[in-house]
Amino acid sequence: MTIHRGSCLCGTVKFEIEGDFDSFFLCHCKHCQKDTGSAHAANLFSQSAQLNWQSGEEAVTSFMLPGSRHSKSFCKHCGSALPNTQNRGLLVVPAGCLDTPVAIAPTAHLFTKSKAEWEDAMAAAPEFTGLPE
Repeated sequence: MTIHRGSCLCGTVKFEIEGDFDSFFLCHCKHCQKDTGSAHAANLFSQSAQLNWQSGEEAVTSFMLPGSRHSKSFCKHCGSALPNTQNRGLLVVPAGCLDTPVAIAPTAHLFTKSKAEWEDAMAAAPEFTGLPE
């Protein structure tokens, strides 16, 4: 069985996920843009994997946007996005919170009609391996 490990930015929360992911969606909806502060969310989904908190479970808090299915779990100390079990029978894992490699390629882009206006220009931006000098 595949085991994925992850944590928050401050290291308070650590977790393991036993099992495989069914899909990997890049969501461009306005909720995910606000939620991440970026062009899109990158979330892994599983209906069968099991989430096991290793430490810091008491620091995990969740938010459900009223009138929607949009929810997020995060560390109340550093704000890092964390696995979410708010939707019964579905584990949603922000790809960036994993410390182990993500073996599945993105399945699809969602809500592309809502893409950030500047997103297409990202491909032409210069790349640096660290901070520019």
